[in-house]
Amino acid sequence: MIPDKVFFVKGYGIHKDKLASFELALRDARIEKYNIVNVSSILPPHCKRVEPNEGIKYLNPGQILFCVMAKKQTNKPHKLISAAIGSATPKKGNIHGYLSEYTAFDEEEETSREYAEYLAATMLSTTSENQTNPKQMLEGFNTTSIAQSIECNKKGLWTTALAAAVFIIK
Repeated sequence: MIPDKVFFVKGYGIHKDKLASFELALRDARIEKYNIVNVSSILPPHCKRVEPNEGIKYLNPGQILFCVMAKKQTNKPHKLISAAIGSATPKKGNIHGYLSEYTAFDEEEETSREYAEYLAATMLSTTSENQTNPKQMLEGFNTTSIAQSIECNKKGLWTTALAAAVFIIK
């Protein structure tokens, strides 16, 4: 089973129950109808990134769905949470890429996105004999990311932020 497509989603949920907050985040990301299996961070060579609307067309409710997911939850009022997925693939060659999960407190989406990309590029750079400094490393790879940040706004409510890279396997 090797994925040939991947799509990225994000979402958030707010509820008095922690699990329901997670369910609402899945719903916001449009992946609540599937049985999710978290996998590690390898992005297969030639795995094409598609938009979520296209990727969801390949899925059926109840299907087992493999994804790399970042999830952060809190019930502390006025606490900002963030979840991000970053990816890095080589610009040339026929080797795999990497996906990274990253979560944080008190961090805006853009910062989380950038760090998730950096983490994925760092992992990819370890596969190369020519490891370089971080700025040069990012220039040598195609990188992308998605992040969700949200502030817990009321006492007694759970807030969930999530981001996921969802694999399509035909």
